[in-house]
Formats: sequence, structure tokens, C-alpha cells
Amino acid sequence: METKASRVRRKRIRTVLEASAAPTLSVAILLIWQFGVPLAGLSDFILPTPLQIAHRMVTDYRLILSSSFFTILELLAGFVIAAVTGVGLALAIFYSRMFERAVYPLLVAMQTVPKVALAPLLVLYLGYGFMPKCFLALLLAFFPIVIATVVGLQALDKELVNLVRSMGANEWQTFYKIRLPAALPSIFGGLKVGISLAVIGAVIGEYVAAERGLGYLQLQAGAQFDTTLSFAAMVMIAFIGIILFWLLDLCERRTVFRRESAK
Repeated sequence: METKASRVRRKRIRTVLEASAAPTLSVAILLIWQFGVPLAGLSDFILPTPLQIAHRMVTDYRLILSSSFFTILELLAGFVIAAVTGVGLALAIFYSRMFERAVYPLLVAMQTVPKVALAPLLVLYLGYGFMPKCFLALLLAFFPIVIATVVGLQALDKELVNLVRSMGANEWQTFYKIRLPAALPSIFGGLKVGISLAVIGAVIGEYVAAERGLGYLQLQAGAQFDTTLSFAAMVMIAFIGIILFWLLDLCERRTVFRRESAK
């Protein structure tokens, strides 16, 4: 029979293994990359090693940080607008069946249009500056936020709603005390997907029309056949996405009641 001490020890070992899984895998991939490239006879023009990329990021840190600043501004502006309007639209869809039937097909149609095809039109309509990148980030982040919020609001048990109404709660109290807390996990799920897509949208906009930003830096590096700088910009884009996703996850942990996993 398993003792309490052995259960605690096994739980600690499992916690350590789970916490070290991602760093261990990342280090393993980097080591294979670092030693596999020279063994395969690849030059840094084809595939630079992680150490070469890290050295380039240190050497050109001013250029990379200044480019990152503009990309972060563009994607955050688009994401915040998408979050506010997306949650507001989801509430309208949830509370109005007619509005849902009118708007849902338009949302699906908008989502199926390739955003790369819209980028040149956005430059034509919004100019060559900040707005096209911001609007493209908004477009990519908007749809998952709306859908996740609607799904979260609709997932609440109707009997629970009837119970609180029978106790005298009005619709505002029902929403604030019951509907919103129950929908927050889905809302944060949509926000996490949205922030990742906002990064992609801002970078795509910089590919099409920009004079600064990480996407523009990648284009310049490609035109100069500077593969190492292109990889450095790509690593910075990934790092920005990871940090923003982690910040949202931290907000979720502080805000949302965490239920026991069904696994």
C-alpha cells in the first residue's frame, strides 16, 4: 500500500519533470541545431547556428529593439481595439438572435478572406504609416475573440440562470455574478489566440508597406542576403509573441477561478 510520504515524493518528482519538460526540449533542439549545422556542411548563409544568431542579436541590439518597439505598438493597438470591439459584438450576438443571424455570416465571410490579399488595399485606403499594420492586426485578432466570447456565454447552464433569477436577480446581476465569471476562461482563450494572430498581422502589414518594424527589418535583411539578421528578427518576433501570451496567461491565473482538469 502506498504511503503518504511516497505519494508526496512522487508528486514532487512529477512537478519537477513537468516544469523542466519545455526547457529540456528547447535545449535539446538548440544543441542539435548548433552541432548539426556544421556536421551537415551548411554555411551561415543557408542556416546560421543559434550562437551566430544570438551574437547578431547582441551586436545589432539597438536596431532590433527599435524595430521591435514599432511592431509592438502596432500589434498592441490592433489587439486592444479587437478585444474591446470583439467582446462588445459578442455580447450583442448573445443577447439578440436577430443580430446574430445578421452578423454571423459576415464574420465568417470576413475570416475566410486571405488577409495578405487585403494588405495592399489597406495601404491604398489607410496610407503607408501606422494604420494599415494596426488594422491588419485587428482583423486577425477579432474573429477568435468574438467566437470564444460567444461560446463562453452560451456554455452556462440554463438551470443555474433560472435559479438566480428565481432568487430575484436582474439581468445585470446575473451577467456580472454568473455569466461573466463562467465565460472568462473562454474569453481568455480567445484573447490568447488573438494576441498571437495580432503579432502575425502586424508583421504581415510590415512586409507589404513599412519603413520600420521587425517585418521590414526581415525584408531588408533578405534583400541584403543577410540570413543571420533575418533569423534574429524572427527570433525577436517569436519572443514578443511568447511574452504577450505569458502576460495574458498570468492575468487569467489572477482573474479566473481554476477548476480541476478533467484529464
